[in-house]
Amino acid sequence: MFSKTKQTPTPTPKSNNKVSGSNHTFSIIASDVEIIGNLAAKIDIHIDGSVQGDIACGSLVQGSASNIVGKIIAEQARLAGTVDGSIEAHDLIIEASAHISGDIHYETLTIEQGSKVEGKFKHVSGGDTPNLAKSTINRDAEAIQDPLILTNEDT
Repeated sequence: MFSKTKQTPTPTPKSNNKVSGSNHTFSIIASDVEIIGNLAAKIDIHIDGSVQGDIACGSLVQGSASNIVGKIIAEQARLAGTVDGSIEAHDLIIEASAHISGDIHYETLTIEQGSKVEGKFKHVSGGDTPNLAKSTINRDAEAIQDPLILTNEDT
C-alpha cells in the first residue's frame, strides 16, 4: 500500500477485428455468407464468401473459393477467387487460383503463373489511381438503397 514501486495495470485483451499492436481494422465475409448489393467499407475486407454487387474499400483480400460479380475499387487488392467485373486498384496481385473476367486498371501489378484473366489491362499513373472518395459507389447511407456499409463502429 505504501511501497515506492508503482505497479501498472496489465491491459486486458480485447476481441475485436483489430490486428495485434496496430490500429488497423478489417472485416471478414465468411465462406457461407452471400451478399447481394453494393459493399462500401472504410475498413479493409477479406472475402471468402460471395458478393453480387460493387465493392469499394481500402484493401481487399479475396479467398480462392470466393466469387465476386461486380466492380471492385480498392487501394490494394489480392485476388485469388473468381471475379466477373472491372477492377481498379493501385496495387493489384492476381494469385494463381484467380479467374478474372473484366477490364483492369492498375498502377502496380503482379500476376502469378496459372491465373486466368480475360479483359483489357490499363496502366495508370499515380494521379489516375483509384480514389475511393470519387468512386461511383457512394458511401452515404442515404444515397444507397439497402447498403451494407462497414465502419470501425460495426466491428
